[in-house]
Amino acid sequence: MAAQNLVAQKPDVIVADPILNIGPAKQIVDLCRSMSLWPMTFGLACCAIEMMAVGMARWDIARFGAEVFRPSPRQSDLMIVAGTVTKKMAPALVRLYEQMPAPRWVIAMGNCAISGGPFKFKDQYGIIEGVDKLIPVDVYVPGCPPRPEGLLEGLFLLQEKISGKRFWPNPPLDGPFEEGK
Repeated sequence: MAAQNLVAQKPDVIVADPILNIGPAKQIVDLCRSMSLWPMTFGLACCAIEMMAVGMARWDIARFGAEVFRPSPRQSDLMIVAGTVTKKMAPALVRLYEQMPAPRWVIAMGNCAISGGPFKFKDQYGIIEGVDKLIPVDVYVPGCPPRPEGLLEGLFLLQEKISGKRFWPNPPLDGPFEEGK
């Protein structure tokens, strides 16, 4: 009976089927991770004002599981890079990213963080043209500066990337907004 559970991948390597399926437990852990993101306060320029606005009552990022903006990288798992990254700031950004516990995610917010924005021109020497040249980025939120709704949409995309399912906003199934009604 045990010989039937063995799968030969190569002639000299035999791998047994897993005794315990951890897939459902991994899905639950991923769901919990996606609904309890703790972003690090890391605003570099004007996009930081829009990031702060997301925490206010009108948009209220707390409803979507990312309430607690942490001042320490050791207490956060999401870095929102909001604004222009200069070459002088780059080592600090990389150090803060490396101090974050794994798993960790990054949202690049604004054109400056994505590609250098209006500061990208020939022979410029002080701006990093995209934070993805320093650290891996999971979600890009374009705009100059992006609206708070854009950052919320970036958060929803990140939650979908982590858990594999989109939770909000839920489109109406049968409502007055369908075509033909």
